[in-house]
Amino acid sequence: MTSTKYIGLDVHKESISIAVLNFSGKAVMECVIETKASTILQFIHGLRGDLHVTFEEGTWACWLYDLLKPHVTELVVCNPRKIALVLKDGSKSDRIDAHKLAELLYMKKIQPVYHGEHGLRMLKELSRSYLTISKDLGRVMNRIKALYRSWAIPCAGTQVYAPHYRSEWLSKIREVGVRRRAELYYQQLDALRLVRQQARKELLAEARKHRATKLLRQIPGIGPLRAAHLVGVMQTPHRFRTKRQLWNYSGLGLETHDSAQYRVVEGQLQRSKKPVTLRGLNDNHNHDLKDIFKGAAMRASTAAGPLHDFYEALLAKGRKPTMARLTLARKIAAITLIVWKKEVRFDANYLKRQAA
Repeated sequence: MTSTKYIGLDVHKESISIAVLNFSGKAVMECVIETKASTILQFIHGLRGDLHVTFEEGTWACWLYDLLKPHVTELVVCNPRKIALVLKDGSKSDRIDAHKLAELLYMKKIQPVYHGEHGLRMLKELSRSYLTISKDLGRVMNRIKALYRSWAIPCAGTQVYAPHYRSEWLSKIREVGVRRRAELYYQQLDALRLVRQQARKELLAEARKHRATKLLRQIPGIGPLRAAHLVGVMQTPHRFRTKRQLWNYSGLGLETHDSAQYRVVEGQLQRSKKPVTLRGLNDNHNHDLKDIFKGAAMRASTAAGPLHDFYEALLAKGRKPTMARLTLARKIAAITLIVWKKEVRFDANYLKRQAA
């Protein structure tokens, strides 16, 4: 117990500022070392006792996590959004930030960022590659339409992207320089389509190696691609103890604000009957996971099946279509957690009230 040390690392491209606290929270060491694997491990091996280490999530986090994990007692990658106010308070420097990180770790005030260790690195990277390429493809498509609109050329629909009609669309542009710009955008579009097709093929091939994707594909609205992304992004369902934790992580959690909750009535404190104010969905979330569940809800609401019946029942009760799809997305997230955690088949009974 007395040999326990709490280590805060403020990591940068060329250097790492380090602060070390002992078991009573007193600073016993501080130094600056080079951001180099051999130097970092040499420093860690020079310390004795139980080592608890923390640093902020960032560009170097994945590499540093894999490097340090086998050599320390506890490794916490902290969420910089949750400690931003602490780090910005007062004077700021690499040395001060390292000390603040060590103190927060000592007080157990750090909210960790999950780093997987379940042999899913390949699937995770392929999923991230496909999602990134898809976003790049969307940006290029937007640029093409923006170019036509900037010259007052209507371009609704998807025909403007089709190779078959490309010469026809290019002929509508009179300016030679603008037309050449459009041709370059089309070349970029064609290249990204080929790359995305290859990324999709590799992603689905890798996903077939994991049993979880077969379980998730049983859920209406979740096909091979969404199942692959779910496993790649979430990695394990045991990160989430309850469905509400998954809702918050996916951006489907309701954010409420309340104040002055009690009042005095005849000398006794009573809880106010004022309704809690809903402020919408939580902002801090995984955007890719939210898109997956929203897309699954959209698909399930239009295709025949138990989830479509559930959606229609919500509309019959007077629920707005947008709110009904939100409820359906939350339901799909809850069912995903059940099916994946318990390794069971999809059952329509999961659509009962308590499952969402």
